[in-house]
Amino acid sequence: MLQADSSAAAPPPASGSAIVEMLQNSGPIALTVLGILALSSLFSWGVILAKLSSFGRARTQSQRFLRAFRKAGRLQEISAVSEQFKPSPLVSVFDEVYETYRRQTGGSGPPRNIVSLERSAQTAASEALTVMERRMTWLATIGAVSPFVGLFGTIMGIVDAFHGLGTAGTATLRAVAPGISEALITTAAGLVVAVPAVIAYNQFTARVREFGARMDDFARELLNSMEDSTLRPAQDPAEREAARGLQR
Repeated sequence: MLQADSSAAAPPPASGSAIVEMLQNSGPIALTVLGILALSSLFSWGVILAKLSSFGRARTQSQRFLRAFRKAGRLQEISAVSEQFKPSPLVSVFDEVYETYRRQTGGSGPPRNIVSLERSAQTAASEALTVMERRMTWLATIGAVSPFVGLFGTIMGIVDAFHGLGTAGTATLRAVAPGISEALITTAAGLVVAVPAVIAYNQFTARVREFGARMDDFARELLNSMEDSTLRPAQDPAEREAARGLQR
């Protein structure tokens, strides 16, 4: 009686040790699936951390570049220091538009073909967005495929469990439960890999759209400053004031 009571009162094994035991008892298919999911998780987290860092630098440098652009009196001043803000996608738009502007006018006076400048801004913005979206499709792929990879491991594990049950000839829950519990680990692993990848992909997609809107707004602001004949890019502030006095 004492032995029965002591065995009944024994605490259940810890969840961590139970998972380790199930992993040790898993078959080759389950271990292969878990290995694939582990590699996918490492790759997705690498992409996530890299994108967080690059987007953070792009946002910070964009804010600094806008402040410098709005304080500068001439476009040449911005062109001279634009390399300092290179992580910002706005710099790519400015460099492309300014290079087109220099080819048209030599760096002074109003632009001759504003449509060409608009096309240059659109091309630069498209290229910058393409760079920002690099490797994001991997996050979407991992988020979509990982649950199915885990489900495949679960299905194969259950098939093995029932095959062993039919071979043993004992139709009891105690006989089939360990195999099913081991098989379900792969489904849980697939969800653990997929959820962060999907969340990160959605967040990064929203940030890319935000940067796209910022580049469009900046391109319009840049073109407006070039079109303004009273604020010619190559004119000094003193010359601008003298020109305004003559106009009056």
